[in-house]
Amino acid sequence: MKNILLLGAGLSSSSLIRYLIDQAEKLDFHLYIVDQNEEMILSKTKGHPRSTALTINALDEKTRAPYMEKADLVISMLPARFHLEIAKDCVARKKNLITPSYISDDIKALDAEAKAAGIIIMNEMGVDPGIDHMSAMKIIHEIQEEGGKVHSFKSFCGGLVAPEFDNNPWNYKFTWNPRNVVLAGQGGASCFIEENQYKYIPYRRLFKRLDHIKLNGYGDFEGYANRDSLKYRAIYGLDDIPTIYRGTLRRPGYSAAWSKMIDLGLTDDNYQMGFSEKLTPRQFLNAFLPYEPSKTVEVKLAEFLGEEEKEMYHRFEWLGFFEDTNPMGVVNASPAQLLQEVLVRKLSLADGDKDMLVMCHDFVYHLNGERYRIESHMVNFGEDKTYTSMSNTVGLPVAIFAKMILTGKISAKGVQMPLAKEIYEPILAELAELGISFKEKKTKLT
Repeated sequence: MKNILLLGAGLSSSSLIRYLIDQAEKLDFHLYIVDQNEEMILSKTKGHPRSTALTINALDEKTRAPYMEKADLVISMLPARFHLEIAKDCVARKKNLITPSYISDDIKALDAEAKAAGIIIMNEMGVDPGIDHMSAMKIIHEIQEEGGKVHSFKSFCGGLVAPEFDNNPWNYKFTWNPRNVVLAGQGGASCFIEENQYKYIPYRRLFKRLDHIKLNGYGDFEGYANRDSLKYRAIYGLDDIPTIYRGTLRRPGYSAAWSKMIDLGLTDDNYQMGFSEKLTPRQFLNAFLPYEPSKTVEVKLAEFLGEEEKEMYHRFEWLGFFEDTNPMGVVNASPAQLLQEVLVRKLSLADGDKDMLVMCHDFVYHLNGERYRIESHMVNFGEDKTYTSMSNTVGLPVAIFAKMILTGKISAKGVQMPLAKEIYEPILAELAELGISFKEKKTKLT
């Protein structure tokens, strides 16, 4: 019997757990799941005999040691900041590891040690990052095998609410960690290259510099730049590509309103607000508006937004920013933490809601003196608020790759990303069988 140690049973683990339990009898493995919330684990395993719920402290090396020792594979669905210690432990104990998170420089530095230990540390095996890499590399390799040269690559991804459940003026609901949404774009300028010109977008302007995308049957979207696109030239083997850009998708209007949140200071996570636990949403908002006792919070916000921003004003109003009851109760909170509390109250998936994951790629390449364009997109809908599209698209690639490791299909060692054909081909093929597939359109450009 093979043993899998899964660290974290949160939102993005639901589909991963279901897949592995469904495979457990046939492939003879046992799933040990660690989370602080035992009830949540049991709700997802439904007491399956091939699973064990553990409420140990996953971050304590001594506590997790017995379970690490017996594991044939470790999957970390913990927040990314905890992956390094887990990875070091896996190297020391010679245990394979999968995470869906971006590779940090510290984890990259473990490559030689991981190879010496004879293990693979597979990172970025989720949706974004993950499916984005695999679907992009499939097309890049096909273009190159045909003899073509990629000139431009733009890629966008977004987790959104399904259209029939889009019932709020933000056209958005949380399908991912709300804190990540609130802090999106912070930590440095987003950068990319456009026709050999390097471009940098500081945080304060990130949600004002937008691309506009239309998908037939699914409507209009806006995309803002996502982190450092430049590093993907080397990662994808496109070192001299003139244009490369990675972005995040939202519905029109969201980004302009979010930019006002930034301008107000509501997304700042660098300091704590006094008596934060006592603040109501109205008091929280008012703390960032001028002291003018003759004017209401409503008037001051309207003046801040400007006369032409009536629709944006409605978005703030709908979030409950003018409510002066129900203090948020978050002790020693930063503005970003209080904003998260305001948003979670209104933008969480309700019972019966379904989400939507949209990913699209746009390639322009040269072949035999001609220019061609390939447009590729994937739109996937969740099943319910537990088995969301986000959970499916993050968890299923992890689960499929776990199966590949446990059945001896993987020979690669060291710190990896899912860029090789022997990795992405079987994963994309099985994802397509599970309803996560891309549609491609190729056109010749004049």
